[in-house]
Amino acid sequence: MNPLAELEFRIGQILDEYQTPGAVIGVLHRGEVTELAYGVQDITTGEPVTSGMVFQCGSLTKSWTALAFLQLVDEGRAALDEPVQSYLPHFQVADPAVSAQVTPRQLLNHTSGIEESYGDPGEDDDVYGRMVAAIVDAPQVSPLGSVHGYSAALGYAILARIMEVIDGKPWHRIMTDRIFTPMGATSTHAWREEVEPARAARGHLIRSLDEGPIPTPVDDLPRAFGAGGGVTSTVRNVLALAHVYLHAGLAPNGQRIVSATAIREMMTSRVPIPDPYTLGREWALGLVVDNWHGHDVYGHDGSTIGQNARMRILPDDDLALVLLSNGDSREGRHREIFDLIFTRLGTATIPPLPVPDPAPTLDPARYIGVYERPGTRFEVTSEHGHLQLHLDVDPMQAAIMCTPDRITHDLLPIDDTHFLLPPNTPLEDMQTAAIFGFHDGRAQYIHTNARLHPRES
Repeated sequence: MNPLAELEFRIGQILDEYQTPGAVIGVLHRGEVTELAYGVQDITTGEPVTSGMVFQCGSLTKSWTALAFLQLVDEGRAALDEPVQSYLPHFQVADPAVSAQVTPRQLLNHTSGIEESYGDPGEDDDVYGRMVAAIVDAPQVSPLGSVHGYSAALGYAILARIMEVIDGKPWHRIMTDRIFTPMGATSTHAWREEVEPARAARGHLIRSLDEGPIPTPVDDLPRAFGAGGGVTSTVRNVLALAHVYLHAGLAPNGQRIVSATAIREMMTSRVPIPDPYTLGREWALGLVVDNWHGHDVYGHDGSTIGQNARMRILPDDDLALVLLSNGDSREGRHREIFDLIFTRLGTATIPPLPVPDPAPTLDPARYIGVYERPGTRFEVTSEHGHLQLHLDVDPMQAAIMCTPDRITHDLLPIDDTHFLLPPNTPLEDMQTAAIFGFHDGRAQYIHTNARLHPRES
């Protein structure tokens, strides 16, 4: 019997409330797989979503790529703590010490601190070699190994290039040969040209509740994001990935993908996340780690321009939950659906966000200033003692989404480094941020949405 049958109608209501065109939900619980499909794959055709629909995984790709790299570690052909230069002798960034010392572990857990300054490397098979060659002048966002700061593309592109040099083939072929085929994930691909168009969900954006979802104007991410965001998959195949993590390296078909030692290393090698409320408290190797009411929870999220993926793994309950969708990315939707399912299965639910401190005694001078990286600029200001965060929106994003050029949020303190950012519109969720790293009485970083932004010098 389908353990979620009584929830199907309510889940459909939630997806409708968030105007999600289509979604597939998969649950792996004590060896049993349940799949639920909703909506349409493309609002212009009305073709219904099926459980075998292929969705873009976005940054959930990193959990696939990390697994392939750890397979090389198992074979003794790579090591987590050897310098990248051991595999790429010409690897170089602006800081000579970082060039010589940065390791795969630091790329996997996003503590390399290297700026994403790789230009336009194109769409050919040599994209990762071009990215590595282009970063000779890339500066440091933060000192090597000092703090977590999410790398959307570059960190895993460097890992992909190491894999290519070791295996002598392009990254997408490595993924097929090492991971997808052995584990039976025949509907999973690392190169968009291999996806059957008839099975592929189309992405959608929501610019206003009145307008509703519209087809995305950008069907695919640039290939530079491949190793960190280019995998496409079905919900059952993503559950197979979760099975590997749940069962010490074994796929559902019984094939060993990596050793139990590798899985243990991936789950236990962790660094703290400055903002622990958005995704989780710690970042492991290709996984985010949180703790829900005393239970460790692992997973990864992913978004492209119009599609979204969520994976959560709860080892204490032998449980994995996956949600793939082709529309709105608001976190509230995932929380509602996940908590509904977790409650039905009698396991831990997602902890609520903390409440703001009703009587803060913060000195605004410690926080005000500009925090900036290429393409992203935040400014913290204070008016009558109340802090605000202003984001200068990327012009292309503002044009696509019809948003203002500058978005302002109040900063409601949780404590002296963590803040809530209340939503301004119904299309926004409550967000969180950390403003921290005080030096000479002033914060040095903003960490929000997993990204790190240093104070303007």
